[in-house]
Amino acid sequence: MGRLHATARLARTALASRLLTHGFYAGQDQIMLALDRDDGQTPGQLASRIGVRPPTITKTINRLQGQGFLEKRASANDGRQANIYLTEVGRQAIRDIEKSLRKTEKLAFKGLDKKEQKTLAKLLSRIEANLSATPLPPLEEDELLEEER
Repeated sequence: MGRLHATARLARTALASRLLTHGFYAGQDQIMLALDRDDGQTPGQLASRIGVRPPTITKTINRLQGQGFLEKRASANDGRQANIYLTEVGRQAIRDIEKSLRKTEKLAFKGLDKKEQKTLAKLLSRIEANLSATPLPPLEEDELLEEER
């Protein structure tokens, strides 16, 4: 697990370095790409989709809005709710994000042939599925005693 964690951290650092040259901070790319796939999400939907807490997403949305990449619009259905949209500048920036992702991926996979890359993807998918599985509820005391027999 230590090697997996270290590799993930190095990959994120390499990507963050590339993204910074385009004016993005770590994590902002995930919001931008999520909106590119499905524009007009609420902050709560975005937080859920990328796996962060709502206060974190709010700060990042505000920063991206300040940079001119995003805009908030009041929901047509619920005036208390805002939806987040890419601006034209944001749409143009998606290409830079995707280019940074491709270059980082190319660096990470350097020296691995297609078969090795496919095997790695399968193994990582299996690990992800294992770790994201719903944990079983704790056993009751009488069930523990039954297991011991």
